[in-house]
Amino acid sequence: MLGQMDRLLGVVGMDTVRLGIVPFSAALRLPPADAFWVVGEQLVIPEDRHAELWLDDSDTVALYRRVWESPHECAVFGAEGQHVIARAGQAGVA
Repeated sequence: MLGQMDRLLGVVGMDTVRLGIVPFSAALRLPPADAFWVVGEQLVIPEDRHAELWLDDSDTVALYRRVWESPHECAVFGAEGQHVIARAGQAGVA
């Protein structure tokens, strides 16, 4: 994974990408769970082990947007994010 970490280090500083890194020490309000995508304000696409769902009711989209904010609140960006990635690589976390 060192190659992936190197790639992330290059992406963190780009003007067109906003990449947040959640440090191992972060206290998350919600544990990581199944993957999902939020498409604007009108669609969320969660995945579980057997299906991909397209959900478009406003209450569900709002719920997933709040779930997204949980790790985002703990993430670090820019130079601080680069330092977290670099420390993980040096520590052999990969």
